[in-house]
Amino acid sequence: MEIAINLTPELEEQLRKKAIHRGQDISIVASELLASVLEWETQDSEEAIKGIQQGLEDFDAGNFRSFNEFAEEQRRKYNLPE
Repeated sequence: MEIAINLTPELEEQLRKKAIHRGQDISIVASELLASVLEWETQDSEEAIKGIQQGLEDFDAGNFRSFNEFAEEQRRKYNLPE
């Protein structure tokens, strides 16, 4: 399947340079980069969902603190004014 994608001249130039540097066809480089980004996005989403689930489980188990406690800890940690 062939898909046409419009790139800015700057982005196209970056892609061409990367392809030349790798000694590969530009379409292969573009495909590999896109696959890498899509995989990263999927992984990032899964990790975010797991983090949210863990936070909800902690909250249900009573493992939480008030915003004021959190804010005070951050002020101390980063030496922020009150």
